[in-house]
Amino acid sequence: MTPDSDPSLPPFGAFAPTRAQAAIISLAQRSRLKRGAFRPMLSRLVNLLRAGPVDVQYQGASFRFYHQTSATERGALLNPDYNLEELDFLRAHTPVGGVFVDVGANVGTYAMVMARHVGAGGTVIAIEPHPVTHARLAFNRAASGYTQVTLVAAAAGPCDGELMIETDGDNLGASHIVSGERSSNAIKVRSLQLQRILDGAGISHIDALKIDVEGYEDRVLTGFFRQAPHALWPRAVVIEHLSRNEWLEDCIADMRARGYTETSTTRSNTLLIRTEKR
Repeated sequence: MTPDSDPSLPPFGAFAPTRAQAAIISLAQRSRLKRGAFRPMLSRLVNLLRAGPVDVQYQGASFRFYHQTSATERGALLNPDYNLEELDFLRAHTPVGGVFVDVGANVGTYAMVMARHVGAGGTVIAIEPHPVTHARLAFNRAASGYTQVTLVAAAAGPCDGELMIETDGDNLGASHIVSGERSSNAIKVRSLQLQRILDGAGISHIDALKIDVEGYEDRVLTGFFRQAPHALWPRAVVIEHLSRNEWLEDCIADMRARGYTETSTTRSNTLLIRTEKR
């Protein structure tokens, strides 16, 4: 567990959209402007009207979105259907009171939405190593009031220790593991095996898991599936595949061999369910 967000920060609502900002956000959400290349342009316009973050509701949870420095936060701010297919899939396979694990939680656009779904009697484990992103995640948890969310300030990895992560450009959400090299932009973070994180949180089963760790998914999952008891294998998985060319092993093929079936793919993610019990 980690403490709630920094109490010195202005409370949620302090950055509620101005009337002009709200008009632009509403226009984007109701039109094609919510997609793709239009988002950075509208984000700059929102920022010109008042620099800084924006406090809004997304999928029923409370968020402070720093939309100028994160494509994820920009997408969720301007597109009410952002990752909706993935979220609907996860909700369909996670009961109220269930367990959801978010590996690479970013600012919580999956974790907080799923926390609302599982309710106070459920459990969400949100794993996010980057200190700035983790602080935003903690703020959003506190703003939403979701005590069922456990935050883990570490990277899920193949072993316990430390890893280096680096951010390209000004997109904080695209921070990724730097293997075997250092750069002036890289920072050191704690690394824990996924099973160790789950054991530490007292998790005995997982209804659904989402993983987005920018090309490091295979290092997290293949070792987990080799070592974890079958009872701990998630029933449903959303895995980002945009950086699969960086995988050392095809972890989706490995999951197929272990009894998972792909139900669909989106532009960014592959959706799988466990169809064979072992």
